[in-house]
Amino acid sequence: MTPDRAGKKSRGLRIDFHVHLAVYTHHHEWVTEWMKQMHPMGYEEYIRRYDDPGAFEELLSAEGADYACVLAELSHVTTGVCTNEQVRKFCQGRPRLIPFCDLNPHLFTDLGSELRKKVEDEGFRGLKLYPTYQHYRLNDRRMYPLYQAAQELGIPVLIHTGSSVFKGSRMKYGDPLDLDDVAVDFPRLNLVMAHAGRGFWYDRAFFLSKLHANVYLEVSGLPPSKLMSYFPELGRITDKVIFGSDWPGMPWIGRNMKAIGELPLPADGVENILGGNAARLLRL
Repeated sequence: MTPDRAGKKSRGLRIDFHVHLAVYTHHHEWVTEWMKQMHPMGYEEYIRRYDDPGAFEELLSAEGADYACVLAELSHVTTGVCTNEQVRKFCQGRPRLIPFCDLNPHLFTDLGSELRKKVEDEGFRGLKLYPTYQHYRLNDRRMYPLYQAAQELGIPVLIHTGSSVFKGSRMKYGDPLDLDDVAVDFPRLNLVMAHAGRGFWYDRAFFLSKLHANVYLEVSGLPPSKLMSYFPELGRITDKVIFGSDWPGMPWIGRNMKAIGELPLPADGVENILGGNAARLLRL
């Protein structure tokens, strides 16, 4: 934070680490129906409006967010497809929109080379993994060239952990414990656990983030009012916690940031969660 003209401290950056595109190339019907429940009025109009990146930036401003990480998804079986090219074009020329690619290991053979191409040639600044939707273990050795490349490139890896409501997802692949091997074998690779082990594994996710310097909790999809119940010692690790909304499925970016600000946490801890930690990983 920096002092303003009145001598008070202005707020730090506000970063949403977990945003999807409003319109995918393809959504399975069960995903569309679930999304409509989150938007009981005007869902189709809402997603069409924010399929425009300029309109989405206006939404970020209205919600009080300075940056958003926009995630590709290649989950053909369970949720749908938002291609890397879609995300690249959506974010192109817009510094507030930070593109994250997805590399489904069932679709690519040379994962390390593919990631280097995505980052060095196409401008992606992070990687999103969906093991629960794409059915693979995070500590599978075929993933190691991908992690090695991400470590060398210095980009963060955001990983879906925990449960999902969508057909075809397999919870066993969302166990955060699989990341213990990855964190040990790639100590300079920043690993961010999306949804913080949602459901079964809040305790494991918390312990891993406390144990490993390179492992972080990300709280998208979790009600802020429940965070202190899920993580009673959250105040001890505010330097390891990152805000995400899971927009548009969870469209309450500003409301959730405000609710986190009202938790019984130190002010500097709130600043870390709402943007400081993410800014460090993204080198903003």
